[in-house]
Amino acid sequence: MAGIADFLDSLIGGFDLICYSLAIGSLFWGLFVLRPWHSPRQFPTDLRHTHRPWQYQDGYSTLLLQKTIALIYKGAFWLSAAQLFKIILKVWLMTAVLERSPFPEFAETTQFIGGIVRMTLTLFLATYCYRYLSKNPFSKQHWIIATIVALPMIISGAWLVHGAGRFENQYLLMTLTVIHQLAAAAWIGGVFQLVNLWLLRNRNQITAGLWPLLLKRFSMFGIASVTMILISGLPIAWQYIDSWNGLIGTGYGNLLLVKITLLAIALGFAWLNKSAVLEFGFSGNNHALNNRVPYYIEAETFILITLLFTAASLASQPPAIDIPSLTASWQEVLGTFRPQIPMTNSPTHTALIAGEAGRVAIVGQVPSLAATEWSNYNHNIAGIFLTVMSFFAMLSYVRKPGFEHFKYWPLGFVGLGIFLFFRSDAESWPLGPIGFWDSTFNNGEVLQHRIATLLVFVLGIMELSARITKNPNSKLPFVFPLLAAFGGLMLLTHSHVGFQAKSAFLIQVGHTTMGIFSLILACGRWLELKLDNPSKDITRDGVYAASLSGTGAAITRDGVYAASLSGTGAAIVKDGGNIDDYREQAWQPSLAVSKIAGFISVAALFQIGIILMFYREPLY
Repeated sequence: MAGIADFLDSLIGGFDLICYSLAIGSLFWGLFVLRPWHSPRQFPTDLRHTHRPWQYQDGYSTLLLQKTIALIYKGAFWLSAAQLFKIILKVWLMTAVLERSPFPEFAETTQFIGGIVRMTLTLFLATYCYRYLSKNPFSKQHWIIATIVALPMIISGAWLVHGAGRFENQYLLMTLTVIHQLAAAAWIGGVFQLVNLWLLRNRNQITAGLWPLLLKRFSMFGIASVTMILISGLPIAWQYIDSWNGLIGTGYGNLLLVKITLLAIALGFAWLNKSAVLEFGFSGNNHALNNRVPYYIEAETFILITLLFTAASLASQPPAIDIPSLTASWQEVLGTFRPQIPMTNSPTHTALIAGEAGRVAIVGQVPSLAATEWSNYNHNIAGIFLTVMSFFAMLSYVRKPGFEHFKYWPLGFVGLGIFLFFRSDAESWPLGPIGFWDSTFNNGEVLQHRIATLLVFVLGIMELSARITKNPNSKLPFVFPLLAAFGGLMLLTHSHVGFQAKSAFLIQVGHTTMGIFSLILACGRWLELKLDNPSKDITRDGVYAASLSGTGAAITRDGVYAASLSGTGAAIVKDGGNIDDYREQAWQPSLAVSKIAGFISVAALFQIGIILMFYREPLY
């Protein structure tokens, strides 16, 4: 069962950060964005005819504040549980490795004591918010007390970070890391609250004026949070990475670059949101505010959740400054992406098994050429699968006779899943001597491979069903981006703990790059499905619209026929329907944005295929 513990340990850190962001970010949202203790005034009925729409403060309903506070104490309760679970996992892993109980020695460590203290302080925060703040949501005093109660918990996290184990600049690094985490929680927790706000707005449970008002307030708050993230993060990075080679050629540096990339993507979505808010402030046009911004925020949430898991993985990596002799050169890193002829001939299974004993030996390790070539073959064939599939996916968008059969391209995922099931871990069942359950539950890497294989297979089945369904209200199309996002998250947290540090990094760098593209694939497909879907807007004056992908339309003067590029959408305007008022504002931008999102999604899939097709593993 050590494999399960190892895999869960790689995920619980990300869940811990999500709960922390939910609790602390929601608390800051109430303090600096909502500010519910001010006397409310009602928004005018029609914001478009208001000269300065921001001068009004909308009345807060009790429901809004209760939902906000619920996210605080639920996040805190789950954070406390996650902290306890982390301690249990560490005990589990140490018991499996040492073959004895780690107590009483473990009870004297900073990790154990700090974890117990933080868990207890988090419970205090959760209890106060649940028992007192939720009953006095408009009280400034109770919000301030909640913040005071949260401070010890926030500070206690300093003893659970990398800096606590350093000899140089220990307290500086601990302080900077706490500030860094606090700023990130303020921003990400605020984004979670925006999702909650839109859900309430979409259900008509809050007044419409709150949506633009709080978006504008959060825009300024988010800028301050991101600024603090950068101010605190730069000196931390400088302390842990002392050279360009350390940034490029180590696992720590690689994951830091991944964090920077994800941050840049998230800031891109934030810029789109801010632009829509400014457009509304200047012109009163709320089209983008209501029909794009909510889905940009959903995509941004995908990015930020993955960023938190990446940050947790980063915490498990040795700082680059500590392993100068195990740093890969930039030439070696670029070599992993160098175009080359894919391997289409696999070594025999007998040759692979013969070299396994020497490869995994602790003393006198002998690298196995057969194992390296076996892995290269697996990755290269998988790359060919994905490259061909992405090409067929592009052709499925062509609306001409003879191209309709390309909509079955997701079948490739099913074939790829079957291929990976037999090839991923050849020393295990069904090809190898190690049993299925024994290999799955006692090796974290094998467990991750099994999950990835199942994910690919299910993804193919679900997306194929989504492409051929005739139900316009089906939710099946949304399974693909969700599974793709989870797959990207797994690639970014994927570990090869049994390898040498340098070899592990050279394997990791390819996986993390594919993880980023998987996330882009997920966001692109999500936005293709949801952005500016005509059925969201053009539903009056005799208009009926239904679309699963929101892409592709032909508009005539007396009627509309719309067909999605994936062959799953349709829209009809009855005779006499008035489309002129909507055509320019909604449909044309809809098509452009959705097409761009869909193209980016397919391009990301193609890029993953290219990386896999050129993949070369170091000899280990």
